Amino acid sequence: MRTFISIACLSLIYFAANPLLAADAAASASPVGLWKTFDDKTGNARALVRIYEQDGKLFGRIEQSFTPGAETRVCVPCTDERKNQPIIGLLIVRKMQRDGNEYSGGDILDPESGSVYRCKMHLEQNGARLIIRGYIGFSLLGRSQTWQREG
Repeated sequence: MRTFISIACLSLIYFAANPLLAADAAASASPVGLWKTFDDKTGNARALVRIYEQDGKLFGRIEQSFTPGAETRVCVPCTDERKNQPIIGLLIVRKMQRDGNEYSGGDILDPESGSVYRCKMHLEQNGARLIIRGYIGFSLLGRSQTWQREG
């Protein structure tokens, strides 16, 4: 009987701690890698973006676009140093820094409009999804996208 109670107690402790271990693993995961982005209206895949770390900050560059003709398109509406730069290879996420379980302090470019937004992002589903929120002013005044990890 004593052994049964010991096993039961250990099992309860393990199962109680397991969600915490999973949450901790997601928090320690990094967004560095390849991500598939999706069109907000149609849900179709739009591009593959490579998130990488440089000098302790995260950046994201378009590696592939699923939009026909993208290999010859440039960012005409961009207003900064990215104006008229090719869409493939375009830096769209800049200077993101870790802040607890999320990343913030950087910006994200919408290459369709040329608009640059402040940005926050965090991982979900054990690092399989990246939630990106672009906003102006306050985080409440913006929109979020979900990217899926590719590699």
